[in-house]
Amino acid sequence: MPNLPFQTIDWNTIPITEHKGETGTAYWQTVELPGLRIRIVEYSAGYLADHWCKKGHIVHCLEGEFITEQENGERLLLTQGMTYVVSDELSSHRSIADKPVRLLIVDGEFLQYSGG
Repeated sequence: MPNLPFQTIDWNTIPITEHKGETGTAYWQTVELPGLRIRIVEYSAGYLADHWCKKGHIVHCLEGEFITEQENGERLLLTQGMTYVVSDELSSHRSIADKPVRLLIVDGEFLQYSGG
């Protein structure tokens, strides 16, 4: 992963993109840096992701609460102030939000599965 110089992100200047779920909508503000993606993501009430994700993430719940569902049926509730971390290919998961929720999501090359 390349070195990143010190920089700030003014989220007020980052455009919002809309991503439909199976139900509900996710709104992303995305910053792409070499080997790194940082997003503020808001799920609408009734959001259910439209796919099972195997990508690694660091997900921090800024506001609200949501469920991260594992493909094996396990469900974990994350509330404001909680974080989950997973490397690529080590989980098949999706998000469910009954009420609106706001997240900080970081992913990139540093989360690639290195085998084991």
